[in-house]
Amino acid sequence: MTAGATDPPASFAPEPVPRSTSLAEERTRLALDRTRLALERTLMAWIRTATSLITFGFTIYKAFQFLQDNQIGGVIHRRISPREFGMTMIVLGIGALTLATLQHQKEVRELYRNRGWTPPGSVAGLVATVISFLGIVVLIIVFLRQ
Repeated sequence: MTAGATDPPASFAPEPVPRSTSLAEERTRLALDRTRLALERTLMAWIRTATSLITFGFTIYKAFQFLQDNQIGGVIHRRISPREFGMTMIVLGIGALTLATLQHQKEVRELYRNRGWTPPGSVAGLVATVISFLGIVVLIIVFLRQ
């Protein structure tokens, strides 16, 4: 028997391990993308929460304004008026969304700054900005209407 007869066939030989770091860099990039997408999902959850607070506040204000204008239910004395409650909910929604957007921007910048890369644009950040401005418009409407 020869020494070559006991060697495994060439198809069973392990593939050579690449000496470069391209595989590690690719995995790092994918991990950064997964983390960034998780941050985007978190911001979208804050957008849903803030939108709910803003619309709930506006709805409470308009519903009680309708009842008062049509004299349904008579005069009720409350510690806090529906207008004040609605404005509080709207301010909470705008404040939560603003803080969540700032935190999102900070975390994405830090995530990419450590690698020296530029972060891609955020659609969720754009939506959060638009919802914040709409919330401010609704707050002004509620504030100006007595």
